[in-house]
Amino acid sequence: MAHEAQREEESGSSTPRVRHTGQRSSDSRPLWRQRDFGIFWVAQTLSVLGDSFALIALPLLVLQATGSLARMGLLTAVGAAASVLAAVFAGALVDRVDRRRLLIACDLVRMVLYGVIPLVWLLGPQVWLLYAVLPLCEAVGMLFAVGYVTVVRSLVGTEQLTEANGRLNATAAAAGVLGPLCAGLVAAWTGPAAAVGVDAASFGVSAACMLFVRFAPRSGGDGGPAEKRSLWQDLRTGVSFLYGHPVLRSLTALLFVFSFLTLGMTDLVIYHVKHDLGHDDGTVGTVMAVGALGTITGALLVARIRRRLGFGPTWTGAVAVCGLAFAGLGWARDVSVVAALSAAFLACGGIAGTCSMSLRQEVTPEPLLGRVTSAFWTLQYAAAPIGAAVLTWAADRRGTAPVGLVAGACCVLIAVVALFTPIRRSTGAGSPAPSGPSPGQQ
Repeated sequence: MAHEAQREEESGSSTPRVRHTGQRSSDSRPLWRQRDFGIFWVAQTLSVLGDSFALIALPLLVLQATGSLARMGLLTAVGAAASVLAAVFAGALVDRVDRRRLLIACDLVRMVLYGVIPLVWLLGPQVWLLYAVLPLCEAVGMLFAVGYVTVVRSLVGTEQLTEANGRLNATAAAAGVLGPLCAGLVAAWTGPAAAVGVDAASFGVSAACMLFVRFAPRSGGDGGPAEKRSLWQDLRTGVSFLYGHPVLRSLTALLFVFSFLTLGMTDLVIYHVKHDLGHDDGTVGTVMAVGALGTITGALLVARIRRRLGFGPTWTGAVAVCGLAFAGLGWARDVSVVAALSAAFLACGGIAGTCSMSLRQEVTPEPLLGRVTSAFWTLQYAAAPIGAAVLTWAADRRGTAPVGLVAGACCVLIAVVALFTPIRRSTGAGSPAPSGPSPGQQ
């Protein structure tokens, strides 16, 4: 989840590059020697370390209290629905306010909300609280995520864009290796509620770190004063940009289906390990930690793979492998095989995700980046909550094996369809100018 101030071309066209302002000038120093990026890097890694506790702990809290995979999926769906709703206006807000203050505020709000769960749980399980807190946290998290995408662009130079995203994802995944493992152990020893408390504390540390990060000045030229734009105009601007860009248009449509199929994958893995294979919470944490190793591998390799193969082959191949891994998850009867398939899925999912995010950052003018990101995620995840509920409901009644096979096969089909879209011809070196409204058009 660093960006660019240029509109470049795709597939070797000769369209001249257009310079956009509002981005930190190129810095030839290695990323680890750039102070502001380094602090931001540490803050996000610590935040993910704690957040990975909640990834395991919240589904375990539901499973512990209800024993139902469908209830787990419903919690995931409710949280995702709140995230999608927030995405509608997140871009407009991010493009209007001070992004640094917004990120700090989001961290502090999530610290308080997640901190309520272990306190209330001391009095006994309160499943309703999870359905109240998680949607709020997911909505705030969407605001943070859109802001996160926009500020990385102001921290590093254009040529370090994919590398910066890869590094952020790699260290976040490294924290994700330790997080699920520790979360599983904490859940086994003291209960899942204590693991959620660690997540709350991590957001406080992240907010403190963000106080010391300096971002490049924001640029103007977005087509008029923000106060004269309506929410509908902001959303329409982002959607128009996506529609006018051939590669982003295809990505948005295909990721709409991919997200519908895969959002509930973590719930399926947790249920498969605990219910089908009969293992404990500690084993769940270990499986998820091994899966995170795959994310690290993918994040470290994505910049090199994209440079060698280009955007199109990298994204399409990664999605195809995701589908194959997902198809085999439910059939695996050995925990080590489940962990390996999870690692393969997360590695390739990370590669595809980093590529698509980097491309979107590269080709979008800085004043539009928040609105374009918001529109992209709104459309991508619009049906994902329904998908998570349907996937887990079907697995609860038909079993994880056939459901995983069908979902995985559909993911492979998405990769095949991509071969017949502009994604196949995309090298990632740039992108064609959008055919829709100009960046400032409302």
